[in-house]
Amino acid sequence: MRTLTYSQAISEATVQCMEADPAVIVAGQSVDDYKGVYGTTGEAFARFGRARVIDIPNGENAFAGIAVGAATMGLRPLVVHTRDDFMFLAMDALINLAAKWRYMYGNKRGVPVVTRGVVGRGWGQGATHSQSLQSLFGHFPGLHVATPASPADAKGLLVTALQGDTPVVLLENRGLYGLQGEVPREPVAVPFGKGRIVRAGDDVTIVAASLMVHEAERAADVLAAQGVSAEVVDVRSIRPLDDAMICASVAKTGHLVVADTSWARYGFTAEVAAVVAENVPGALKAPVRRVTPPDCPSPVSSPLENAFNPGAETVTRACLEVLGLTDGVVPEMRNVMAGFIGPY
Repeated sequence: MRTLTYSQAISEATVQCMEADPAVIVAGQSVDDYKGVYGTTGEAFARFGRARVIDIPNGENAFAGIAVGAATMGLRPLVVHTRDDFMFLAMDALINLAAKWRYMYGNKRGVPVVTRGVVGRGWGQGATHSQSLQSLFGHFPGLHVATPASPADAKGLLVTALQGDTPVVLLENRGLYGLQGEVPREPVAVPFGKGRIVRAGDDVTIVAASLMVHEAERAADVLAAQGVSAEVVDVRSIRPLDDAMICASVAKTGHLVVADTSWARYGFTAEVAAVVAENVPGALKAPVRRVTPPDCPSPVSSPLENAFNPGAETVTRACLEVLGLTDGVVPEMRNVMAGFIGPY
């Protein structure tokens, strides 16, 4: 199997799905730009032109409604937001129309709108351009929400989204676009609601999403050097969530740390903790630990932003504490995103 970057995998999935289904169209700001939204839309534009790859103005609210209407009439819009923060403006159409359509009108076919949103953290972009909105969109029945962490999943989840009949939100962390990994040539679909065991372990379960999967892997390496065996679970999708995989892992290890790029309260980490508490409460040998940013908006300074966001060091410390290993060694580790350079 050959190796692709995360962005190349998204690009390949887009082109293959457009080739297979003429109803698939791409729309978003800068999708026809020479950079092609981090290299994810340029090939589609080169192949299909402006008839199917459409640059749109700053009108997220209006175009979300247009996309929903187009989907109800047989098209499959793939809408791209260069920052997921802009998707606040698209929420009415996504949540009050797309997510509820099947329930309200009894349609067997839902509204197959696929929305890609780029998490904006990178070089000190502040409170309104660096948020991770997976918990917000994951709250609403009728949507599928995923945070692919690997190139193969970035391709496979997009293929599933563009072939299905459920409205989908895919959130991509910009720190992952250069990540390389094995990706099948064929458009192999990855199902929503099925997580993956990234690393098997026996002592503590680390459940993570998106970029934090890689920080969890780095933490597991540090822990292994100290005799601690950590199991890393990548949930892949936020809704539906793979409750069974999470609970089976915790039942084995007896300890749980949950890591996310968004806040703890009312979020993804809280949901995972609740799933475990409701299904396997007797398995826990210690309280759940959540690794998230502080309960305040992100600062704008790049050094402050790096300190604000959790990483492998934070995850390592949480695992040692939940295991009661207060004398464990926690080396200083820069976050995966530390080397990112703009512009967006």
